[in-house]
Amino acid sequence: MNYRHGFHAGNFADVLKHVVLLGALDALTRKPAPLAYLDTHAGRGLYALDSEAARKTGERRGGIDRLLDAHSLPPLLRRYLDAVRACDANTPPARYPGSPWLALHALRPGDRALLCELQSDEAAALRANLAHERRAHVHQRDGYEALPALLPPSEKRGLALIDPPFEAQEAEFKLIQRALAQVLPRWPQGVYAVWYPIKLARTREPFWRGLHGCGAKQVLAAELAVRAENSPLRLNGCGVVLLNPPWKLDQSLAAALPVLAQLLGEDGQGAWRLQWLKRE
Repeated sequence: MNYRHGFHAGNFADVLKHVVLLGALDALTRKPAPLAYLDTHAGRGLYALDSEAARKTGERRGGIDRLLDAHSLPPLLRRYLDAVRACDANTPPARYPGSPWLALHALRPGDRALLCELQSDEAAALRANLAHERRAHVHQRDGYEALPALLPPSEKRGLALIDPPFEAQEAEFKLIQRALAQVLPRWPQGVYAVWYPIKLARTREPFWRGLHGCGAKQVLAAELAVRAENSPLRLNGCGVVLLNPPWKLDQSLAAALPVLAQLLGEDGQGAWRLQWLKRE
């Protein structure tokens, strides 16, 4: 694979993904029983926002930077900013936390993080960045293959984040559906969060329809667009679908998404959507 997240760290897609992730984990940790977090495409865990790659794209300016000086934010967005500042208190921050770092920030001492990263250099960097974390277990392996191998966890409770780079474009949706079909019967009570890009809005429709037949009783979709969804050549928006979302997470997202659309939208084109795809 050629994808390197260092070019995109802190962009609007990271903001949405990490806001949803923290909201879900915070809801899960309100119950005392231990839980496990599994990340299928973990990356390196920490990203330098002052690196040559990050400066080349400047994507942070349309993402995390727009939230840093915002006022009167809803609780979930304040929670997200507090976590980013816990990683780097500088203003603006020179480092941005990836999903593994943020998950460990939200987890408790008795919880575990199972972090899968196939690329050898990224996996090595992940181990180095989290070397102090006894709760983190790094697996250099394919994330899709790891799902049925590592789940269900011994903790019985938890969340699996499926966050591929989508180099396979629309074919990636089929890989995700195949992986979910394998693991849902094994761990039906687990929470699954799936990030996906939006270039043309119609490309996600077959994926949504397929989720109607999945084993989860509830499926919630949260989407953010920063420009019109009418070009296949650029990332215009993104979404996260949650299978078995924690209780009341939809309410927290309903307060956060309109603010994100206003802050991150380009030239007034920001839009959001929060939709139940399945609710039994």
